[in-house]
Amino acid sequence: MKDELTIEEAADFLNVSRSYFLDLLKGGAFPIRFMGTEKRVLKDDLVRYKAQVDAQRRKVLDELTAEAQELGLGY
Repeated sequence: MKDELTIEEAADFLNVSRSYFLDLLKGGAFPIRFMGTEKRVLKDDLVRYKAQVDAQRRKVLDELTAEAQELGLGY
């Protein structure tokens, strides 16, 4: 398994578009390393980011589910 991924590989790993991933990079979400002119990111950084995003999504979904149950919407 590769330790560093190209921009395209990283976007595929996160299941986002290349342009969205580039916006994440511009926002400082990941440190980047240049190999010649090609940008690379560490796979460990992507794994941590994905875990954080997944945890945030689960929290929001749990909150929405609890609210739907309180309102008797059948969830």
